[in-house]
Amino acid sequence: MTDAARGHGTATLYEASAEAARACDPALRAAWPGARVAGPAFTVQGVGGDNLALHRAVAEAPPGSVLVADLQGARHGHWGEILAVAAQQRGIRGLVVEGGVRDTAEQAELDFPVFARHITVVGTGKDHPGRFDVPVRVGDVVVRPGDLVVGDADGVVVVPAEAVPGTLDRADARVLAEQRALEAIRTGTTTLEYYGLPTGPGA
Repeated sequence: MTDAARGHGTATLYEASAEAARACDPALRAAWPGARVAGPAFTVQGVGGDNLALHRAVAEAPPGSVLVADLQGARHGHWGEILAVAAQQRGIRGLVVEGGVRDTAEQAELDFPVFARHITVVGTGKDHPGRFDVPVRVGDVVVRPGDLVVGDADGVVVVPAEAVPGTLDRADARVLAEQRALEAIRTGTTTLEYYGLPTGPGA
């Protein structure tokens, strides 16, 4: 995980966000095991079945950003090995796409993180230039330019830009609290005892 999220995963950020973070549809998932990404969103509004917008986005997105693309959930392989290599050369951290991708084994070898709704070999056209830096809908969540996007094995979470500093501070505190809990549990304290939970019916 990059330091854009201070190393925190999606579950921690979601719980620490004071309800600011939005969890994307669980069907939007890592295209290969172990994929992890965190960074500010560079948003892309394209047309399903066409990937010209993604080619243009790779050329225009600033280094350190995560491409977040709405391709209307289309079952097409909008992104593959060539675009992943091009994105890495530009310093782009990863891709979250409402649509499909391909070449997942190759992208795993490249260690380029991709989160998508579909994996498919169906090809695309290159006719629609798309729009950038506009609000897009990905995994049932509206993502705005600059929002923090974090993806890992548990899913994809979006933290609004204005809520990022407070969310990260609370996530730091949450991790410390969890570490104390784990230390107690490893010495024999039950979770019921540690959290003061009811111990039986009617308790």
